[in-house]
Amino acid sequence: MHSPLDWNDLRLVLAVAREGSLSGAARRLGVTHSTVFRRLGTIETAIGTRLFERFRDGYAPTPAGETAAASAARLEDEVLALERKLAGQDLRPSGTVRITTTDTLGAMLMRHLPAMRTAHPEIQPEIIISNAMANLTRREAEIAIRPTPAPSELLIGRRVADITHAIYGSRGYLARRSDEDLSAHDWIGLDDTLAGTVIAGWMREKLHAVRITCRVDAIPALRDAAAAGMGLALLPCYVGDLAPALRRLTPKALAEPHSALWLLTHDDLRHTARIRATLDFLAKALASERALFEGKRADSARR
Repeated sequence: MHSPLDWNDLRLVLAVAREGSLSGAARRLGVTHSTVFRRLGTIETAIGTRLFERFRDGYAPTPAGETAAASAARLEDEVLALERKLAGQDLRPSGTVRITTTDTLGAMLMRHLPAMRTAHPEIQPEIIISNAMANLTRREAEIAIRPTPAPSELLIGRRVADITHAIYGSRGYLARRSDEDLSAHDWIGLDDTLAGTVIAGWMREKLHAVRITCRVDAIPALRDAAAAGMGLALLPCYVGDLAPALRRLTPKALAEPHSALWLLTHDDLRHTARIRATLDFLAKALASERALFEGKRADSARR
């Protein structure tokens, strides 16, 4: 007996359930809004059951829709697990490798890509710049380069270097303000999107009732606000030491907060030739920048 549902139908139902709207599902699936609308109507007609209630602010699954979405999620997990296992049997160091990293590490990664191209001309990197941790289990990316004190236990990784931090200000700001008491300074804060970072944690612990001149939602913006003279900023040394307009408040990096640079992938992919070759190359390339990550660049103490 032929089933009225196939895997593509279930993927669409799952996408609508997760996104709560046809437009969100369309973006997730890479199709048009009208395609999702038409296919969802066809699916509901074929099975004779309404899967979603339509509201002005979106779509909510009916009990039948919740059952269908839950089954689709289980099937998706099985399909993705199979894809990872099959990919892990690939013995050729060629093909596309999806690498995700943060906005602060992207420029450093780009500097090393030409050498990677020379070493592995048949590997084509796809770079995803995002501060959100891509879901490696769902193959949103295959390798993640992340600054974090402790990566997810679901992933395997290589610790490339320690990441230290220092307090930075613009040369003009520090010429005007020589207070030794950190609480007497103007500071640049972080908004809620960065509340989970080690920088935000340090500020909550160390700085009380300080004057926040502005808040930002990205580390590059934190650097730029400090360079503009808005106040002091706690920055990773690999960010602050490369900014010509900034200098450290103290020559040495701080003992806290502490983080590390990790190369991460999924266990099922680590034996794939293209993943293994990429990890090996990136580990050596990024390790060559260890002095920068650890705040030990020769010129940083002279600034």
